[in-house]
Amino acid sequence: MTKAKKPDELEQQIADLTLDLQRTRADFENYRKRMDAEKAAAVKSGEAKAILKLLPTIDTIDRAITHIPDDLVDNKWVQGVASLGKQLEKSLENLNLARIDAKTGAEFNPELHEAIQFDEDATGEKEVIAEELQAGYTLAGTPIRHAMVKVTRQ
Repeated sequence: MTKAKKPDELEQQIADLTLDLQRTRADFENYRKRMDAEKAAAVKSGEAKAILKLLPTIDTIDRAITHIPDDLVDNKWVQGVASLGKQLEKSLENLNLARIDAKTGAEFNPELHEAIQFDEDATGEKEVIAEELQAGYTLAGTPIRHAMVKVTRQ
């Protein structure tokens, strides 16, 4: 015959088991949150990698549109290619991809711009962009490719 436990012992055992259950629940909740964060980071990383592979094609389309000969501006095929570029731009905006501002005269920002050339002879107090050599992009506000620029002083 087993000896019956005293009420105090039973209450202590219940308290210990309750504490273990609470710890297990907290551990599981932390694990779930960590897995959700890792999954979101993996999705974001995958998006960035896919977009980075598309950027050379986007650059080529941009250059083609920029260098349309004057005698072909009214050509329907050329206009179709230009509208393709606009459609692509809208699709990328829906993916939270934005082009980094690197217009001539914009202030140089090393967090967004990569200085490929620097005009050593220029004088002035602030560094500004003289020319954009390659477009840069941010994905959801984070740079995924810096804009390559020529920098001068103003």
